[in-house]
Amino acid sequence: MKKQTFKVQNIKCGGCANTLMTKLADEFGKIDVNLEVMPREITLKIEDTKLPALREALKSLGYPMADETLGFVENTTVQAKSFVSCAVGKFEVAKGNK
Repeated sequence: MKKQTFKVQNIKCGGCANTLMTKLADEFGKIDVNLEVMPREITLKIEDTKLPALREALKSLGYPMADETLGFVENTTVQAKSFVSCAVGKFEVAKGNK
Protein backbone atom coordinates (compact mmCIF):
# COMPACT_ATOMS: atom_id res chain seq x y z
CA MET A 1 0.00 0.00 0.00
CA LYS A 2 1.37 3.40 -0.91
CA LYS A 3 0.34 6.93 -0.01
CA GLN A 4 -1.27 8.66 -2.97
CA THR A 5 -2.81 12.08 -3.55
CA PHE A 6 -5.75 12.74 -5.85
CA LYS A 7 -7.36 15.95 -7.06
CA VAL A 8 -11.09 15.91 -6.35
CA GLN A 9 -13.94 18.14 -7.58
CA ASN A 10 -16.72 19.83 -5.58
CA ILE A 11 -14.97 19.88 -2.18
CA LYS A 12 -15.78 23.32 -0.83
CA CYS A 13 -15.35 23.32 2.95
CA GLY A 14 -14.79 21.44 6.16
CA GLY A 15 -18.26 19.91 5.91
CA CYS A 16 -17.32 18.29 2.62
CA ALA A 17 -14.00 17.14 4.09
CA ASN A 18 -15.77 15.66 7.13
CA THR A 19 -18.14 13.71 4.90
CA LEU A 20 -15.26 12.26 2.91
CA MET A 21 -13.24 11.36 5.98
CA THR A 22 -16.14 9.68 7.79
CA LYS A 23 -18.03 8.02 4.92
CA LEU A 24 -14.92 6.52 3.31
CA ALA A 25 -12.99 5.57 6.46
CA ASP A 26 -14.35 2.01 6.80
CA GLU A 27 -13.36 1.01 3.29
CA PHE A 28 -10.29 3.19 2.67
CA GLY A 29 -8.90 4.11 6.09
CA LYS A 30 -7.67 7.54 7.10
CA ILE A 31 -8.12 10.22 4.46
CA ASP A 32 -6.53 13.66 4.64
CA VAL A 33 -8.27 16.49 2.78
CA ASN A 34 -6.27 19.54 1.71
CA LEU A 35 -8.55 22.58 1.61
CA GLU A 36 -5.65 24.92 0.81
CA VAL A 37 -5.34 24.04 -2.90
CA MET A 38 -7.63 24.11 -5.92
CA PRO A 39 -8.77 21.66 -7.00
CA ARG A 40 -8.87 20.18 -3.51
CA GLU A 41 -6.78 17.10 -2.81
CA ILE A 42 -7.24 13.96 -0.78
CA THR A 43 -4.37 11.81 0.40
CA LEU A 44 -4.61 8.23 1.62
CA LYS A 45 -2.77 4.93 1.61
CA ILE A 46 -4.32 2.76 -1.06
CA GLU A 47 -3.55 -0.20 -3.28
CA ASP A 48 -3.80 0.46 -7.00
CA THR A 49 -6.38 -2.33 -7.24
CA LYS A 50 -8.75 -0.29 -5.03
CA LEU A 51 -8.60 2.86 -7.17
CA PRO A 52 -11.73 2.03 -9.21
CA ALA A 53 -13.68 1.51 -5.96
CA LEU A 54 -12.38 4.83 -4.61
CA ARG A 55 -13.42 6.62 -7.79
CA GLU A 56 -16.94 5.19 -7.54
CA ALA A 57 -17.22 5.93 -3.81
CA LEU A 58 -16.14 9.53 -4.34
CA LYS A 59 -18.55 9.99 -7.22
CA SER A 60 -21.43 8.45 -5.23
CA LEU A 61 -20.91 11.17 -2.59
CA GLY A 62 -20.74 13.89 -5.25
CA TYR A 63 -16.97 14.32 -5.33
CA PRO A 64 -15.54 12.87 -8.56
CA MET A 65 -11.83 12.90 -9.23
CA ALA A 66 -10.73 15.92 -11.24
CA ASP A 67 -9.51 13.81 -14.16
CA GLU A 68 -12.97 12.38 -14.83
CA THR A 69 -15.00 13.67 -17.75
CA LEU A 70 -18.68 13.83 -16.94
CA GLY A 71 -21.60 14.57 -19.19
CA PHE A 72 -24.07 17.34 -18.37
CA VAL A 73 -26.58 15.14 -16.56
CA GLU A 74 -23.95 13.21 -14.60
CA ASN A 75 -22.13 16.44 -13.67
CA THR A 76 -25.38 18.03 -12.48
CA THR A 77 -26.17 14.91 -10.46
CA VAL A 78 -22.78 14.80 -8.69
CA GLN A 79 -23.00 18.52 -7.91
CA ALA A 80 -26.37 17.96 -6.26
CA LYS A 81 -24.99 15.00 -4.32
CA SER A 82 -22.01 17.08 -3.16
CA PHE A 83 -24.37 19.77 -1.88
CA VAL A 84 -26.20 17.19 0.25
CA SER A 85 -22.96 15.54 1.39
CA CYS A 86 -21.59 18.94 2.40
CA ALA A 87 -24.71 19.74 4.43
CA VAL A 88 -24.57 16.36 6.17
CA GLY A 89 -20.88 16.87 6.94
CA LYS A 90 -21.54 20.32 8.43
CA PHE A 91 -24.39 18.93 10.53
CA GLU A 92 -22.20 16.11 11.85
CA VAL A 93 -19.43 18.57 12.77
CA ALA A 94 -21.97 20.79 14.55
CA LYS A 95 -23.25 17.79 16.51
CA GLY A 96 -19.69 16.88 17.42
CA ASN A 97 -19.67 13.58 15.50
CA LYS A 98 -16.40 13.79 13.61
